[in-house]
Amino acid sequence: MVYRLPKEMIVKQVKLKVKNLDVMTEFYTQMIGLVLLKKEQNTAFLGAQHSSEAIMVLEELADPVVKNNTTGLYHTAFLLPTRKDLGNSLLWLMQNNVEVGAADHGYSEAIYLTDPEGNGIEIYRDKPMTEWDIRADGEIIGVTEELDGDGVVAEADGQWLGMAPGSRIGHVHLQVADLEETEKFYEQLGFSLKSNFGRRAKFFAAGEYHHHIGTNTWNGEHVALIGENQLGLAWYTFQLPSRDAFQSFVQQLAETAVEYVLANEHITIQDPNRMQIKFGY
Repeated sequence: MVYRLPKEMIVKQVKLKVKNLDVMTEFYTQMIGLVLLKKEQNTAFLGAQHSSEAIMVLEELADPVVKNNTTGLYHTAFLLPTRKDLGNSLLWLMQNNVEVGAADHGYSEAIYLTDPEGNGIEIYRDKPMTEWDIRADGEIIGVTEELDGDGVVAEADGQWLGMAPGSRIGHVHLQVADLEETEKFYEQLGFSLKSNFGRRAKFFAAGEYHHHIGTNTWNGEHVALIGENQLGLAWYTFQLPSRDAFQSFVQQLAETAVEYVLANEHITIQDPNRMQIKFGY
């Protein structure tokens, strides 16, 4: 029987290595709407409104390496509960003259922007699953069409109070070196390939979601791997729904000979693109 990660698993947290903690914290709180939960020396912990759980961690590096065109983060995607929330976010960003892009992906509506240090951000809402194009083999077809921006803004009530309660990270999208090697790796972990987009991007998920992980080689194939002290992605974390699910996952890693480190009830794995992934429960 093929092992599959449980459908209840979610992306829990993303950690970024940053150059200027104050500037980045101000941006993620004032423009994106996260709340500063705590700050410890060179690290800030940020969460959605009315939540005590950090979904984004920012760590300032003392002597960072700046490199472009390596493996790493393409964007962190924040999932909002409703279309009204997306409308309020879009309206807020427009009122503050933040440059944004936008798209309708068939299963979601999304806006795109970049933080002050060049990390990509997606803010989106999922459409009802009844509107998704789900094929018999489990493939979920995504498109990139013009967003009905007027329709989204029309849903807004103009009462933007930050990232709405219940918001979380819906997925992470990564720049990788080799799509085939990446696919083999994620399938070993128990993810399913949901879409092979133009053979330059692949999307993976647990359960019936459109994707928890996006991967692409749009900046080129076989690019250099991300460095240890490089600005950008430090790691991203998945939360399994129970201790039993966690133990089943550990067993899967042992059976497939995937190398990992177990510490403090968390598994840490390095993917083929030298990015760190953590699993907890």
